[in-house]
Amino acid sequence: MLLHCLTQYADQAESLPPPYYRTKKIQWVLQVDEDGTAARLYDKRPAKGSKDKPLPTAAPYVYRSGKTPPPYLLVDTAQYVLGVPKAAADGNVSDAAIVEAHRRRDEYTDLLLSWAERVPEDPGARALAAFVSAGGLTRLMPPEEMTSADTIAVMDADAGWLHLRPSAQEAWAAQVRARKTGSGAAGMCLVCEREGELLATIPESIKSGAIPTSGLGRDAQLVSINASAHGRGGALQLVNTPVCESCGSRSMAALNLLLADDRHRRRAAESVTVWWTREPADPLFDALDHPTEETVARLVDSLHACPDPITAERLDPNGYYALTLRLNNARVAVMDWLDTTVGRLRNHLGAWFEDHKVFDGWTGTYRYLPLWHLVLASGRWDDKAGKYVPRSAPRGLEDELLHAALTRGPIPARLLPHLLQRIRADHRVDAPRIALLRLALHPNRTDKEQTGPMPRLDEINQEPGYLCGRTFAVLEAIQRAALPEINATIGDKFFGTAMTAPAAVLTNLRNGANGHLKRLRRDKKGTYYALDARLSEACAAFSRIEGGIPVLLNTRQQAWFVLGYEQQRAEDNAARAAYKAAQEQKEAETDPVETAASA
Repeated sequence: MLLHCLTQYADQAESLPPPYYRTKKIQWVLQVDEDGTAARLYDKRPAKGSKDKPLPTAAPYVYRSGKTPPPYLLVDTAQYVLGVPKAAADGNVSDAAIVEAHRRRDEYTDLLLSWAERVPEDPGARALAAFVSAGGLTRLMPPEEMTSADTIAVMDADAGWLHLRPSAQEAWAAQVRARKTGSGAAGMCLVCEREGELLATIPESIKSGAIPTSGLGRDAQLVSINASAHGRGGALQLVNTPVCESCGSRSMAALNLLLADDRHRRRAAESVTVWWTREPADPLFDALDHPTEETVARLVDSLHACPDPITAERLDPNGYYALTLRLNNARVAVMDWLDTTVGRLRNHLGAWFEDHKVFDGWTGTYRYLPLWHLVLASGRWDDKAGKYVPRSAPRGLEDELLHAALTRGPIPARLLPHLLQRIRADHRVDAPRIALLRLALHPNRTDKEQTGPMPRLDEINQEPGYLCGRTFAVLEAIQRAALPEINATIGDKFFGTAMTAPAAVLTNLRNGANGHLKRLRRDKKGTYYALDARLSEACAAFSRIEGGIPVLLNTRQQAWFVLGYEQQRAEDNAARAAYKAAQEQKEAETDPVETAASA
C-alpha cells in the first residue's frame, strides 16, 4: 500500500527526475571539443567563504555496493572519470588504490563507448567517443586540488550536458534494468497488479542526509533483505515482495523528491516525516509547527461544525498520507504510516489545538503552541540561559506526539510522570508545559463526546489536586501582595512538596498567611478583601470533598495540582489586567475635565 501511494504521487509530481537520476552537486566540468581531439576541465567549486552554492544537476544514479561497484554514465567521481586514486587516512596512496582507480576508469570508459555506439548521429557523443578512444582520459592530468570524491560531469562543445540527452537517459535506464532484473524472474507486481519482469532489489536508495541521524549518514534502502534470517522462509531481497521495475523506480524517485521538499517534510531529531495528498489540498501539516491564527481558526471552526471524524471524512474524502522514517545503519525503518483523508485529518488537527490551548491572563487570549515547542518543553530548563536545553526531550517523544496529533490518539503514558519530574526539578511552569498537561489529562481523545480539562480556570472542578493547586496559588499571591520585594516565594520553596503532599504544606502556609493578610488589611484594603475572599472560597471547597485536603497525591492528581495552580494564576493576571485597563480608562475620561478646570 505504501509503494502504491508513492507511485500515485509520482504520476502527479511535476518535477520528478528521469528514471534512475538524482540531483548531484558538480565540482568539475569536462568539456570536449567539437572534433574530439581535446578536452578541458573547468572548476565549478564555490570559492571558500563565498555564499555561492555548488552547481546542481539531475544525474545518473543507482545504489552501488560491493568490492567492484560499477560506474555511472557520464557523471561520476574523479576516481572513475580520470582514475584519481583514493588516498588513505594518512594521505598516502597505495599501489592497490592506484590499480583500483585504473580499473574503475576503464569500466567508465567502456560505458561511455557503449552509449556513444548507440547514438552515432549525436555529434556530442561522436566527439566524446573520439576523445575517449584516443586515450584522452588517460592523458588528461587532474589538477592537484582535485580529490577522488569530486564529481565530474561531461559537456559537449556547445556547453550542453550530455547526461541530459534523451538517448543517455534511455541508455542508463536500460543499464539499470538489466542489472536489477538480471534474475529474469517474472510474476505479478504487488503495486500495480500487472504481470511482468520483477526486480531483484530496489534500484534506488534514499539519499544520505535525507533522514536525520546522530550517527554516520549514508544512503539507505527502504527494502533490503540480504540475510536468510531477515526474510520470510529464508528468501532474500524482493522474493516475498514482488515489485516491477517501473513501480520500484518511480516509488523511490517520488520518496526522494518528497524528502528533498521542505513543503512536504518535517524533520525531527532522528526521524523525518513526509506527507502528500491524492489531490491538491491546503498545507494542513504545516499548521502543527506554524499555527497561525487564521489556520487554527479554520481548523477549530471545522471541528465545531462537524465534530464527528467519520462525517468529516465523507465531506472531504481526498486521500492524505504521512510516512515517518528513521535510519537503522544502511536500512530505513518505517516508524509510522498514516493513510487517511483530508477531512478526517482536518478534524483531528482541530481537536489537537482545542485539547491543548492555554489561556493567557495578561492578554485575555488563548495560545496555541507549535509541536516543536511542546517537545522542547518536555526537556530540561536552563535557568541561567533562560531557555530549554536542546535535545534534552525524551527520545522518540516527538514522533509519538506527532502521531497523536494526526490520529487524535492518546498521549504516550510516559510523558506525564516525566513532565512532573521536570517541573519539580526545574521549578518551571509555562504555557507549553500546561498544554502538555491538558493533553495528558484528557480521558479519551478519540471519543468526541468526552472532554478534557478546561483551557482556563474551572470554578466547579472538584478534583482534589486541582483545588490544592488553586489554594497554593492564592497563598502565593497573598505573600507577593504583602511582600512585593521578596526574593524567594513559597512557590520557590514549597511547590514540589505541595504537589505531592499538600495537606501538611497547605495547613502550615494557611496559618502563616494570617500575618500577610493583617498587613494587607492595614496597607491595601482593596487587595486584602479580594484575596481574603478568594482564600476563604478555596478553603471552603475542601469541605465539600471527602477527607478534606489530601495527604498525598498520585501522579494524575499532581498534574491536576499544577494545572489548578497555573490556571488560578492566569485568572488572577486577567483580573489585574482588567483592573489596570479600567483605571487607565477612568484616568483618560477624567483628564480632559481636569485640564479644562485648571484652564
